[in-house]
Amino acid sequence: MDGGVIPFLVYGAALTTLTLAFVQQRHRRSNLATLAASAAVAITGSAGSYFYSTGPGKRSIWTEILDALALRGDEQVLDIGCGRGAVLMLAAHRVPLGKAVGVDVWRQRDQTGSRRITERNAVVEGVRDRVEVLDGDARELPFPDGSFDLVVSNLTLHNIRDADERKVALREAVRVLRPGGRLRIVDLDSRTYVEPLQDAGCLDVEVHRLDWRTWCGVPGHHLDLVEARVSVS
Repeated sequence: MDGGVIPFLVYGAALTTLTLAFVQQRHRRSNLATLAASAAVAITGSAGSYFYSTGPGKRSIWTEILDALALRGDEQVLDIGCGRGAVLMLAAHRVPLGKAVGVDVWRQRDQTGSRRITERNAVVEGVRDRVEVLDGDARELPFPDGSFDLVVSNLTLHNIRDADERKVALREAVRVLRPGGRLRIVDLDSRTYVEPLQDAGCLDVEVHRLDWRTWCGVPGHHLDLVEARVSVS
C-alpha cells in the first residue's frame, strides 16, 4: 500500500472533523450535520483500519503463517521487500540457530525507510545477531541458487508493475530456495502468481484469501496468501 495513503487519511479525517464542528454550530439538527458526521466516522474508521492492517494486523497474520510452518529453528530465511522489518523480525525470533535475511530497494520517502532503521529494529527486538539486511531487487536477488529454506514476502511483488517482470521476481524467489524449501507470499491479486510458480518448479501452490485484518482501510479488500514448496528432486 502506497505510503501516500497515510497523510490522505489523516488529513481527511481532521478536515472532516473540523467541518463537522462548524456545521453542527450552524445547523445543529440539519441533514448536513448528519452527513458530515457519517463522513467523519467513515474516514476515521478507514484510517484506523489502515493503521491496524499495516501494524498489529500484519503481525498477527504473519505470526499465524510462521507458526504453521513449525520451523526447526536453524533455517535460513529470506524476506523479499522487508521494509522496516516487521515480518523479518518475526522470522528471526523463530530461527535462533539460523539466519533471517532481508532485502529491499530502499527509498527514504516511502514506508520502506532505510537499512539503518531496519537494523536498529533488529537491535530493539534482540535478534541483531541473526539478522542481515541487504540492498537487493526482487528481480535479481544477490544470492546463489538454493540459499534458503524459506522465502517470505509481504505486499512487495505487486509494486512491480510489469507482469513479465513480476514473473521474473517469482522465478528468483524459487531459484534461491533449496530443494524442499517453502514460499509464503502475502499480496494483492495473487492468483496470477500460481502459474508462474508452477512453471518455475513449485509444488502444492495454493492461494488463500486472508481475513478482515488485511482490509487496509477498505472493507472487503482482502489480501491473499500464496503457499508453495520446491520439489526435493
